[in-house]
Amino acid sequence: MSAATATRGAGRRAPADPGGPPDGGRNVRRRLTDQAAAWSFAGPSTLLVLGFSLLPMGWAFRLSLTDSDLVSEGQGVGLANYRTLAHDPVFWKSIRNTAELVGLYIPVSLLLGLAVALLLNKPIRGIGFYRACFLVPFVASAAAEGLLMAFVFDKDFGVVNGLLTRTGLPAQGFLDDPSQAMLVITGIFVWTQFGFNVVIYLAALQEIPKEVMEAASIDGAGPWRTFRHIVVPSVRSISLFLAVWGLIDCLQFFDLLLTTTKGGPVNSTITIVYYVWQLAFEYFTAGYGAAVAYTLFAGSLATIVAGLVFGRRKGFLL
Repeated sequence: MSAATATRGAGRRAPADPGGPPDGGRNVRRRLTDQAAAWSFAGPSTLLVLGFSLLPMGWAFRLSLTDSDLVSEGQGVGLANYRTLAHDPVFWKSIRNTAELVGLYIPVSLLLGLAVALLLNKPIRGIGFYRACFLVPFVASAAAEGLLMAFVFDKDFGVVNGLLTRTGLPAQGFLDDPSQAMLVITGIFVWTQFGFNVVIYLAALQEIPKEVMEAASIDGAGPWRTFRHIVVPSVRSISLFLAVWGLIDCLQFFDLLLTTTKGGPVNSTITIVYYVWQLAFEYFTAGYGAAVAYTLFAGSLATIVAGLVFGRRKGFLL
């Protein structure tokens, strides 16, 4: 290297270190702008959740520690309401009825929903009409459906008993018979809700690649083997989702009871949510009702979390 080149190189200044990427300030401003835009959309919903969910939950927990009648504030009783639950026969009856509803509703609604979805997934004429028929009970008013079914299953003037007597069979008590009422209520509940399962299963079935089904048919797999080894694995995660959804529906089961049996006869159909409503708005023992509601919340949360953990361990969830 010549002396002139060395001199020019020595006299040239090194570029200043910007201390980071040249567009770092621009990226920061962009992130701040994106966050501001996101909060402008999510902020109102967050405030609504805080105002209409979390704050009432805190107030309800405080209420559960009192003997309030929902009119006056009441006196603080500590955990006395929660201790009373252990000796309340109606509370335990409502727990058993709710568990029976869950045990009957979830398997039947899942199996029936998948079976109907398999039928509606076939290219048959008028398929849109049939799909709408199964969805209508789900979107209709549960209160209206309860009033209709109370008439249909009336022991004296109901349509079902009218058909039974015409065929020579004895009339049944249905909603007025303690041994039959819960089964009838569960059947009505399945009829009103399983259309949702049909729609979700139908969407899952349409996501199965046709190439996979055609390959199974070419390999000689019959309908049962195709269902067992292709359809069932494809809808496992959907089934877990619908099972959790059905559990939540059962734990919130109220409006159909209010318009049919009102928890009777002799508490044979009373559920935990209906019992909370009775305690608060019929018996005016709001503090004790809040304690029952919080017990339901804790139990349902633990059950749902356990179901999700089980599903993840078994590979039902990603």
